[in-house]
Amino acid sequence: MSDVDFNPAACRGRQQRLLAEMQRLKLDLVIVQTIEHVQWLTGARYGWVFSPLAALRADGHLTLVAPRKASAPAAADEIVTYEAQWHSTLRNDQRQAAAAELLKALADNSNAKRIGVEFSCATHHLASLTGERVDIEPTLYYLRRRKDADELARIRRAIAGTGKMYGLARQIIEPGITELEVFNRLQGAAVEEFGEMLTGTGNDYACGERGGPPRAGRKAQAGELYILDLGPAYRGYFADNCRAFAVNRQPTDEQLGAWAQIQKVFAHVEATVKPGKSCQELFHECDAILHDAPIGTFNHHLGHGIGLFPHEAPHLNPHWDDKFEVGDVFTCEPGLYDEQILRAGMRLENDYLVTETGVENLSPFPMELA
Repeated sequence: MSDVDFNPAACRGRQQRLLAEMQRLKLDLVIVQTIEHVQWLTGARYGWVFSPLAALRADGHLTLVAPRKASAPAAADEIVTYEAQWHSTLRNDQRQAAAAELLKALADNSNAKRIGVEFSCATHHLASLTGERVDIEPTLYYLRRRKDADELARIRRAIAGTGKMYGLARQIIEPGITELEVFNRLQGAAVEEFGEMLTGTGNDYACGERGGPPRAGRKAQAGELYILDLGPAYRGYFADNCRAFAVNRQPTDEQLGAWAQIQKVFAHVEATVKPGKSCQELFHECDAILHDAPIGTFNHHLGHGIGLFPHEAPHLNPHWDDKFEVGDVFTCEPGLYDEQILRAGMRLENDYLVTETGVENLSPFPMELA
């Protein structure tokens, strides 16, 4: 596959950032296996059915092990391939096949003393590399927080897909429309925007519920609120934002009151978030704002980072104490829920980029219920 927006300079920059961490951790070699980290380092994007590998040496040399018939542009010093398919059938032992090719490529560097690997998926097929293993995943996830220009371009494109989806939703949602029709038509709007298949989709397409997938035969009903939490991915990078719609375009006074309370959260976020601000502190501040709502409860996270995975750091959550940093892209998704009065409630969500002085709203689509 080809990526017209492939940016080798940005990939090399990420490799340099990892090299600096390797020096700090005294690592001779880093091997990554997840397709997200292979893409982040090299720019080469592969489907989940493949098992590529990338190895970065302390001298800056990067080796990519790629599936032979799934070529992709890559910022690599050496590319070796493995047979991912035999006579068009995907192999189930790709991890072993890719590892064997990597071991051949690393034959002259097999005496690495400290090797960074992803502990969650490090394969035993590389056991002949006898150096001490160090878990590099926390470092990689931290480095991924700061989005480079090529990453931001893809995130912005993914978010533009949600804009098209919400524009269509405002046209088609009415009493009697089925959840499956809404799902199918919104997916089509995103595909039309991207001009290619989605590499991920969102979570919630159920009407009159806090969330959930579309249900066969379920029709939207007058008086209900329709929560759409959309997260199409463009070339590996996810959007994640949410809007709620009054099915009959006539929100009740109670629903409008809850909506107005949620708007106070966004005003607070946009006024207070700057580099160094505690995400945990922000959660508690916004939780207090929502606690003062006359109707509805709020009992989930306030948001999270997005990128090559739907949930990344920073975590706007009382279980973490991250601090906002320049380059973070995060969601803010306050909600208020009451099954009877709010039918069943609403969740609204924006995507933000942390800048030197504050935040930029990446999803400035209309938020009104009608």
